[in-house]
Amino acid sequence: MDSLQNLNRVLIQYLYLLPIIAVALFLFLYPVAYAVYISFTNFNLYHLFTYAFIGLKVYEQILTSGTFYTLLLNTVIWTVGSLVPMVVVGFILALVLNQRDIKGRNVFFTLLLVPWAFPAYISLVIWSGMWNYEYGIVNKFLGLFGIPPINWLTYTNTAWAALILTNLWLSFPYYTSVFLSSLQSIPSELYDIATVDGASAWQKFRSITLPLMRSAIAFVSVGGFVFTWNNFYPIYILTGGGPGISTDILVVYTYQEAFSYGYYNIAAAYSVISTIILAIMAIMMLRIGKVLEVIT
Repeated sequence: MDSLQNLNRVLIQYLYLLPIIAVALFLFLYPVAYAVYISFTNFNLYHLFTYAFIGLKVYEQILTSGTFYTLLLNTVIWTVGSLVPMVVVGFILALVLNQRDIKGRNVFFTLLLVPWAFPAYISLVIWSGMWNYEYGIVNKFLGLFGIPPINWLTYTNTAWAALILTNLWLSFPYYTSVFLSSLQSIPSELYDIATVDGASAWQKFRSITLPLMRSAIAFVSVGGFVFTWNNFYPIYILTGGGPGISTDILVVYTYQEAFSYGYYNIAAAYSVISTIILAIMAIMMLRIGKVLEVIT
């Protein structure tokens, strides 16, 4: 009798959650399912009310075009090129701030969070002006050393440099704060024992810090990879994917196909392909970093 009452109580508790679960599933599953569906149709601005099922033609068109592979390469360059310096800079700053004998580190850490706390859109607009050829502060600073002004956002190589440096400024405080929290969770007794044994700073880092930080680094890297892969605003605001499509990535090109040109079916197909690739790469990174083993 008691077990039956407990079962009824549990069922009633889940019954209260059903509306929230239903709304969450609707808001998540319906857009995904609809995007997958229209990727198999000719749904666009010219067939807005009379679209028809065309099968895999859109996917065939995408996968046989050179544009897709250029976008894929650009997305990998953007993701890896941004992620590596963000993780490295964040980890180094966290190691510095974790030193006990640094004075004013709380003030420095507070100032460090400003780029992260400041609205990203406003920061990007400011950075867009800073990279300006004529009036940008970057070229003004380089001019102090006799370096002529550079069209940062006009040429492919300099545009990538500007994008990655801007993204580094926006993102490194997050990585620093996460790594600092992980470093502070390492028992100080381990370092004390290592000091008694005569271990050097490098030996402590290699034998204590790095092994105990491996799961945090892997977890943050996977999360950063997923976020940066779909990080829309820096490229859209600074370069718009230009010059040409040399800095365009999948998410920006998808947006442009849908809202600039009205090819909703092509945009949906690009989003499906991008999601599949991202999911595969994220799973591979999780397995390599053994993050799931740590969580479970």
